[in-house]
Amino acid sequence: MIDMTRIEWVENGAARSALWRSESGWPAPKKVVIADDTMAADTAYRLALDGTALLWRGDFQNARQLLQALARRIDQKPARAKRAKAGTTPPTITEQFHRHRLAQLQRARTLAMLLIPFEADYTIPLRRAPDVRQACNEAYGAFSEPFVISLRELLGLIGAHEWRSKGVPVAALDDRIHPWYGVFSPVRGEYVELVAQAPLPKGAQTAFDIGAGTGVLSSVLARRGLQRVIATDMDARALGCARENIARLGLDAQVEIIQADLFPEGQAELVVCNPPWLPGKPSSAIEYAIYDPDSRMLRGFLNGLNAHLAPGGEGWLILSDLAEHLGLRSREQLLGWIEGAGLAVAGRHDVRPVHPKAQDKDDPLHAARAQEVTSLWRLRSAKG
Repeated sequence: MIDMTRIEWVENGAARSALWRSESGWPAPKKVVIADDTMAADTAYRLALDGTALLWRGDFQNARQLLQALARRIDQKPARAKRAKAGTTPPTITEQFHRHRLAQLQRARTLAMLLIPFEADYTIPLRRAPDVRQACNEAYGAFSEPFVISLRELLGLIGAHEWRSKGVPVAALDDRIHPWYGVFSPVRGEYVELVAQAPLPKGAQTAFDIGAGTGVLSSVLARRGLQRVIATDMDARALGCARENIARLGLDAQVEIIQADLFPEGQAELVVCNPPWLPGKPSSAIEYAIYDPDSRMLRGFLNGLNAHLAPGGEGWLILSDLAEHLGLRSREQLLGWIEGAGLAVAGRHDVRPVHPKAQDKDDPLHAARAQEVTSLWRLRSAKG
């Protein structure tokens, strides 16, 4: 949920306030001081670590440089912190994962302490500030009051606008998908390729795409010849993004995008779902594409699949096994959920990821990422 409370500070001896915006869900900072080009990076770092937000009044490009300086200070860990104490038991991969998440969360919170003011028309009242009005209108829609956001979030918004403008190339479509701000981008193409290459159920004409996101999988299924694809999502941005991509690709006649919690009404010969791959609580809105609290979406898909499969139909579950290598979910648990839902595994297609982190030996989770496999599980009713 977007935090839109107010923050307060004193400037030139007068009390001031402004609306606080945070798509990431960070709470409004309780203490705010004015910062400009004269503030040293070490001073800014100490204040940010203490939970004091810095409302920037200097040159915008200098604010970006200060943010980079803060990031360098956070990432410069003492050598002794990297060495395990003699006689201590090395942490398990699960403990490493939770420590890594906590460190990333703390890093994000510290960097979010550098704030940028906005006018009601989405202009930034700072020297050398970029024109971000189009990016803000895409992300936020119409607005009518000055506000403040973190510079880090603003840079993410600018990056999302650039991705939306140029699009992400998708080999399976021989075209591009244009992700919106807050909608997970299909930059990991291996799961898309699985959907593009797995054999379709015999005679399949209708498909459901559960959790449409950008609409990339619906587009692939339509290009493969499915006459009717119904894609569902609960997020308003995802629905708008998917509809825009489907229209851009000229697939409106085949694909319908509707708001629904998991399944639409009726049955289909093919039901596809690419749920978040890791069980856990998201720390921001965008992380809902990565973390599935209590495996709600995964288990909901499995438990509801039988009722929405046409006779002889298949459900395709696209899932990474990274959670298994991190000790967050076992293969036995997944198979137990499949069997408990009255389903049987008709086949499985695997692919190894090619994203850079899988090859980065300095990544704290490299041991798990190096073993990761993404699978398309072909599921059928156990009753035949």
